[in-house]
Amino acid sequence: MTETVPTGSPIPPSPSGRVELAPEAFPADSPFANEDLRPVPVSERKWTTYNFAALWISMAHCIPSWTLASGLVALGMDWKQAVFTIALANVIVLLPMLATGHAGPKYGIPFPVLARASFGLRGANVPALIRAAVACGWFGIQTWIGGSGIFALGSRLTGGHWEDAGRIAGNPWPLWLCFLLFWALQIAIIYRGMDFLRHFENWAAPFVIAGALVLLVWIAVKADGFGALLDQPSKLGWGADFWPVFFPSLMGMIGFWATLSLNIPDFTRFGASQKAQTWGQSLGLPTTMTLFAVLAVLVTSGSEVVYGEAIWDPVALAAKTDNAFGLLFALVVVLVATISVNIAANVVSPAYDLSNLAPKFVNFRTGALITGVVGILIFPWKLISTPEFYIFTWLGVVGGLLGTVAGILIADYWIVRRTVLHLADLYTPGGRYWYVNGWNWRAIVAFVVGGLLAVGGSYSGVGADGKKTGPFPTDGLIPFLKPLADYGWAVGLGASLLLYIALMLPKGREQEGIAA
Repeated sequence: MTETVPTGSPIPPSPSGRVELAPEAFPADSPFANEDLRPVPVSERKWTTYNFAALWISMAHCIPSWTLASGLVALGMDWKQAVFTIALANVIVLLPMLATGHAGPKYGIPFPVLARASFGLRGANVPALIRAAVACGWFGIQTWIGGSGIFALGSRLTGGHWEDAGRIAGNPWPLWLCFLLFWALQIAIIYRGMDFLRHFENWAAPFVIAGALVLLVWIAVKADGFGALLDQPSKLGWGADFWPVFFPSLMGMIGFWATLSLNIPDFTRFGASQKAQTWGQSLGLPTTMTLFAVLAVLVTSGSEVVYGEAIWDPVALAAKTDNAFGLLFALVVVLVATISVNIAANVVSPAYDLSNLAPKFVNFRTGALITGVVGILIFPWKLISTPEFYIFTWLGVVGGLLGTVAGILIADYWIVRRTVLHLADLYTPGGRYWYVNGWNWRAIVAFVVGGLLAVGGSYSGVGADGKKTGPFPTDGLIPFLKPLADYGWAVGLGASLLLYIALMLPKGREQEGIAA
C-alpha cells in the first residue's frame, strides 16, 4: 500500500520505495501545478526494464550517433580508439543519468519539478529553460537531418528529378516539403501522449537494429569482406599526441547525451521500479552506443572497398543502391530511427520545461508544439552548415552548462536531502522549496561559478591556413581558464556539486530544506 499524507508533510515511501500524493494533497490551484507536472500515480508507473532499454536503443540508433566515430577518425584516431572513446563516454554519462533518474520511479516527478528542490519553485525555470533551448535546437537539427535523408532517398526513387526542382532559399522545394512533413509527423505522434510513445519505442528499437544489420550484410556481400579502414593505424598513437585529442573528444561524446542525463526523470517517472530504470538504462545506453559505433566502422570500411571512399553517412551509402525495395526499406528505417530519437530526446523534455514556465497556460501538448515551432525558427539548416559552430559551440558549451546543472541536482538530491523530498511543497508557494521569493540563491551562485569554470575558457584552434577553426578566441574567452575548457562537462559538474554542498550544509540545510 502506498502512503499518502496531507499537503506539506514528509512522504514516507511504500514498501516498494515509491511515493505518491493523495488527490486532495496535490495543490491543483497552485500557479506552479498542472496535470502534466503532477506526480504520476503509482498505478500508472508501468515502464519495465525492456521499455527503458528499448528507449535507449531507439535513441542511440540515429544518423548523428552513427557518424560520431567518423569525427574521431578524422581527428587521427584509429577505429579501436574511436570506439573506446565512445564506449567510455557513455559509461561515464550513465552515472549521472542513474543518479538523477532515481527520483522518477520514487516520486513520479519530471525534471523541472525535481529542479525546484534545489533552485526553488521559480528558480527551476533557469535550468529548465536552458535545457529547453538545447532541446529545441537539437529537435530542429534532427528534423532537418531526417528530412534531408528522406529527400535524398526519395530523389533516388524518382530518378533524381527532385534535385532539379525549383528552389526556395537555395534548396529544392521537395526538400522543404520533406522537412515540414517530417516535422508534422513527429508533432502528431507526441500529441498521442507518453503511453503511445512507449509503444512506438518498443517496436522501433528492434526494427532499427534490424535495419543497421541489413546495411552491414549488404555492404559485406558487395565488398566480399571489410577494407583497409580496419587496418589503418592511428595517426596519434597512444602517447603524447593522443591524450590532448582524447580528453576534449571524450567531453564532446559525453556532451552528446548530457541533455538526457538531466531530464531522464521525464521518463523514469513512469518506471515500475528502480530496478527497471537502472537495468534498462545500463543495458540500453553503453552497449547500444558501442555496438552502433562498431557497426558504423564496419559498414564504412566496407564502403571504402566497394566505392573507393569511406562513406560515413548511412543515408548517402543507402542511396548508392539501385534496388527500389532497398531504397524504400532504407527510407523507412531512416524515418523510424530519426523519429524515435527526436521525439524522446528533444520533444518530451522541453514540453515539460515550457509547461513548468507557465503551468496554468502551457500544458504538455502546447509545450511540444512550441518546441516544434522554435525548432524551425532557429534555422537548423544554418546551424549544421558550419561544423565549427556545431562542434565547438553546440556540444562544448552546452555540455559544460548542462554538467553544471547536473552537479547541483545530484548534490541536492543525494547529499543534502538524501533522496527525501516533500512532494506537495514542490508545488506550493511558501513551502520548503520556496527559499526567497521562489529562488535559492545558493543554487544560482553554484550554477554561475560552475558554468564560468566549465565554459569560460572556451577557445578555438588554428588550422593549417593560420585561421581559427571555431568561433572563440584562440587564447580563450577568459585566457586563464583555457586549461579547463577541454574538460568542461566534468569541471562544471564537479565544481557546482562541491560549491552547492558548501553553501547548503553549514547552516543545517538538510533534508527539511530552508526558507532563506
